[in-house]
Amino acid sequence: MSGAAFDADVIVVGGGPAGAATAIHLARAGVSVLILERGRFPRDKVCGDFVGPVGLVELEGLGVSHRGVPHWNEVDRAALFADGAELMTYTLPCVEGLPSYGCVVPRLILDATIAHAAQRAGARIEEDTSVHGFRSTSEGVEVVARRAGNERRWLARVLVGADGSGSAVARIVRGCAPQRDEFLVAVRAYFGGVEGPAQRCDLSFTTASFPGYSWVFPTAGGQANVGVGMVVQTFPAAKEQMHDLLADLVERDPALRSRLQGARAIGEVAGWPLVTYSGRTPVVGDRVLLVGDAAGLINPLNGEGIQWALCSARWAAEAVAQFVRSGKPHAQTLLAYGSRLRREIGTDMLLARLVVRAIANRALNPLWLTMLRGIAARARVDSDYALATGGAMAGIVAVREAFATGVLLSSANTIAAEIAGACRSATDLGFRAGAAQLARTWAPATQMFQQPDAAFDWMRDVIDAAREVVASRNASAQARRQAP
Repeated sequence: MSGAAFDADVIVVGGGPAGAATAIHLARAGVSVLILERGRFPRDKVCGDFVGPVGLVELEGLGVSHRGVPHWNEVDRAALFADGAELMTYTLPCVEGLPSYGCVVPRLILDATIAHAAQRAGARIEEDTSVHGFRSTSEGVEVVARRAGNERRWLARVLVGADGSGSAVARIVRGCAPQRDEFLVAVRAYFGGVEGPAQRCDLSFTTASFPGYSWVFPTAGGQANVGVGMVVQTFPAAKEQMHDLLADLVERDPALRSRLQGARAIGEVAGWPLVTYSGRTPVVGDRVLLVGDAAGLINPLNGEGIQWALCSARWAAEAVAQFVRSGKPHAQTLLAYGSRLRREIGTDMLLARLVVRAIANRALNPLWLTMLRGIAARARVDSDYALATGGAMAGIVAVREAFATGVLLSSANTIAAEIAGACRSATDLGFRAGAAQLARTWAPATQMFQQPDAAFDWMRDVIDAAREVVASRNASAQARRQAP
C-alpha cells in the first residue's frame, strides 16, 4: 500500500441511513468519501419504518426535510393494547428541541432520499458492490469487494462499517459472530385499506408475542407497515414461526383486526434479524469505525435503530474528520468515538437490555402483562410518569428516567394494586371458580419448576445484565470526575 493513491479519504460500507449520514457530515467537512453499497437505490430494507423525533432532528441537520414530502406520514399518538384490550392512547409530549411527532416512511424512500443527499454533498456511491474483507496498515485500509462478479480493491485512510446487523466489517472487527442473546427477530408486511387514525401508531402486546410486540404503523395513502418482533433467546424457548405468528395475530388479535378487517396485503411478508446493543461489540478497530446497526446500536427495548444510526453517524464523522485532517493521525482520535458512544447511550442501552433479559422469561408472561397494565394505568393519570416511561419507550427521553427512584416506587405501587385487583376479581367468582381461573392464568409459571436448569440460566442472565449496568454507571461517573 506504500505510496499508493487513495480512492477516497474515507470509505463507507453501506449506504443506508447510518452510512449516508456519515458521508454527508464528512463531505461537508471537506473529507472525500466513497460509499460502497451492496444494492441499487431505490432498494427496500425490512424495518418498522418509524423515524422518531430525535431522528427527524438529525435528518433536518442533514438537509433532509419531511415537510410536504409525499409518503412521509406524521404520527403524534400511540395506542397500547394488551391481549386485545386498549390500555391507553399516548400523545407524544413536547420535549424541548424536538418535534411532538414522528414520521412513518418506507425505507425504500427514506434510504434513497438520504443517499441522494449524500451525493449532493459530494460523496460518491458505487452501487451493486458487496464488501467481503479489508486489511488495515499503518498508512490506510485496503477494502476488498466484488462487483459484477469481479473482485476489486479500494484504498482509503479510514473505513466506516455501516452495513447493518449482518455487517461483514463488524464480524472482522469483532472477531466472532454476535451471541444469541443479542438478537431480535421481526417480520413485516404492508397493507392497504387500513382503517383508523392515520396519525396513530398501534402497539399490541399479547401472551403469544411477548417478549415483543406487534404493530400497525400507518404510512401515507391509507397504507400501513404491519409487523411483529420478538426476542430470540427466551425461557422457555419460543416455538412460534414469525410468519405464522403475524398471520395468526392479524386474524385473531382484536387490536389488529380493528384496523385491518377491510385491509389487503401488499406484497409478501419479509423478515430480518436485529443485533441489539449489548456493550460487547467493539465499535473501533485499526482505522475502522462501526456505526448504526453494524455497531449494534439498536435499542433492545423497542427495536428502534434509525435515530441511533443517525446520531452515531454524526459522532463518528466528527472523529474521522479530525483524524483525516490531522497531519499525524493518532488512533486515540478514533477511540474517542467509542468513548462518546458509551457516554451518550451506553448506560441507557444496558438498562434497556436488563429489562429485556428479565422479561425474556415467558413463563412469567402473566406477571409481565399485569405489570404493563399497571404501568399504563398510572401513565393515564400522571403526565410526569407518562413522560418518563412512555418517553423512554419512544426514544425521546433517557431510559434512566424510567429508573429514577420516584418512578420505580410509583410503578411498584401501581403494579401491586393491579395484581391485587386481579386477585379480587378471581375471588369474586367464588372459591373454586376463582382458584381455577388463577391456576389457568399462572399455569405457564410452572415451567420454571419443570426446567430448573433453564430457569437458573435466565436468573444468571438477569444478574449479569444488572452487573453490566452498574459497571457502566461507575465508568461514566469516573469519566465525568476525570474530565477537565
